[in-house]
Amino acid sequence: MKLPFFRSTSAFSLAILFPLLAMAQRSGDADGAAACGCLGAAGVFVIVLIVVWIGLVIALWVWVAKDAKARGLDNSILWMVLVMFTSLLGLVIYLLSRPKGNLVACPHCGNKRLEASAKCPHCGNA
Repeated sequence: MKLPFFRSTSAFSLAILFPLLAMAQRSGDADGAAACGCLGAAGVFVIVLIVVWIGLVIALWVWVAKDAKARGLDNSILWMVLVMFTSLLGLVIYLLSRPKGNLVACPHCGNKRLEASAKCPHCGNA
């Protein structure tokens, strides 16, 4: 059975539709029901994979903004936006251009700062 309208449907609707098709089959075709169930499980797997990927990308953006602020860069949000729009290329540019050095905890506020910096970028204390 060829269903051409499935080409434009999303993975979410496929994940819901195939198990419903498997339950709706009453002819006793076990192979067809198993195929529909497998396709439904694959659709759910794709959705989970996409959600995990989006979560990792957002975590990367947050890490870039926090790391830039901890290293004393005034434009940490600008670096996050650069990585947001240029992806891997922006991350490589950030990693190559950020100030080098060890991050240590500030004794006053507890946030991370560069060991060689004169004052903490978070609280302003020395």
